[in-house]
This record gives sequence, structure tokens and C-alpha cells, in this order.
Amino acid sequence: MSDSELLYEIRDGVGWVTLNRPQARNALTFAMYEGLAEICRDVPTDGSVKCLVVIGAGDKAFAAGTDMTQFRGFANEQDALDYEHKMDVVLGAIEACRVPTIAAISRACTGGGAGIAAACDIRIATADLKFGFPIARTLGNCLSIANLSRLSQLMGYGRVKEIIFTARLVGAEEAKAVGLISEIVEDHAALVARAGELAETLKGHAPITLRMTKEALRRLRVDGARADDRDLIVKAYMSEDFKEGIEAFLGKRKPEWKDR
Repeated sequence: MSDSELLYEIRDGVGWVTLNRPQARNALTFAMYEGLAEICRDVPTDGSVKCLVVIGAGDKAFAAGTDMTQFRGFANEQDALDYEHKMDVVLGAIEACRVPTIAAISRACTGGGAGIAAACDIRIATADLKFGFPIARTLGNCLSIANLSRLSQLMGYGRVKEIIFTARLVGAEEAKAVGLISEIVEDHAALVARAGELAETLKGHAPITLRMTKEALRRLRVDGARADDRDLIVKAYMSEDFKEGIEAFLGKRKPEWKDR
């Protein structure tokens, strides 16, 4: 991967990850996927990064899926299985990232790009959003069960099936109505500004609360009613931050979170 294809910059406690192939509508190479997963896995635990924002370069696309030229090398069954396994590992790393993740989406968000957005915690988008998986009229491949599960949790089984079967793209108003995105902004400049504002808000909240909630929801999606949350509950309630929160609330002051 060229260093310029996936940019990562930390600014005031927020990690900004830019998918940087605007000439290809930010279509992702395998190396870009792996780089994004590595950033999410390796977020430092010292408080220097409290939130990640994932955004596409330019105003034409968040990411228009996987760079299709890479599929030309597929020759056997294992190639297909390895690719979907790789995608599950990448999206799993985004979902399990220790800090909150925001997908700031401009216009096209399809295929692997839509999978990345769905794995983030919060999604905001420009008014010209086009979200979906048009593979039934383009590539003729399919999504893994893990990917379908994540999408179905956001939009419902019926809608996921319908948009894949019809190969249509979901617009911003529909996406907000079904809970896929939380906000619509006017354009790319407003998107960058709003993503920064959201990140600032999340930076000020209890990191253990955010992390335990993320993990509990991930377990609920994967394991359903069998999910065990006892370790998460104990970690939150036995933390120094919980004690600080109580005293700050009773003392009518702002808490000072230490993530421990």
C-alpha cells in the first residue's frame, strides 16, 4: 500500500483516518483494509486517542467498495473464502475498536465501504448519500453471514434483503428514517465540521462506559441472549471512573475521567 492511500493523523485526541484514493472513488485495496484494521486494533490505551473518524477523500465518495481489479486473481474456492474471512476480520476489528468510531460519509458508500460504515459506531452523511450493495447487478458475489448480521441489526432483515435483491441504493432521508445514519449534513465541508464536533463530544464522556457499551452490543449481535456481560458490568462498577462520577455528580462538578 502506498502511504498516501490511507492517511492517519491524530489531532487533539481524535484520530482522523482518510481513505485517500479519490481518483477511484476511494475504492479499497486489500492493503488499505488491513491498514484500517491495524489502526483500530492498535489504538493506544494512554488516552492520547479518544475517538476515530473515518472519512473518504473528496466529496464524491466515502468508499465505492473494493478495488475490483483485485478480484481478477481469484482462481479457486480458497481465494473466495480467504477474501470473506479477511473482510470479517477487518470489519470485526473496526467494530471492536477500543474507542468510539464515526463514519463521516460523502455520497457513494457501497460494497466494502458500506461494510466499513456499518461497523462504525456512529454514521453521519451528506444529503447526496447513496448507500448499498449493488452486487446482484454488478459482481455477482455475496456477503458473509457476519456482514449480513451487522447490517440486519441496523436496518432489519427485510430491508437488507430488499436492497440487495433490487440492487438499489439507499438515500440520505431513508437512511436516517431507518436509523442507518443519525444525521444529514449539507455538504462535505459541513460533514468534516460535524464529525469534529461529535468527536469532541465523545472525548468528554466516560471512556469505560463507551467501551463497555460497544463490547456489550457486539456480544449481543454475535451471541444474542446467551451473551455474558458480567465482566463488563464488574469492570465499569469497580472502576475509579465510576467512583469519580458519583462524587462529581454529588459535588455538582464536571468529572475527570481517567479510563481506569
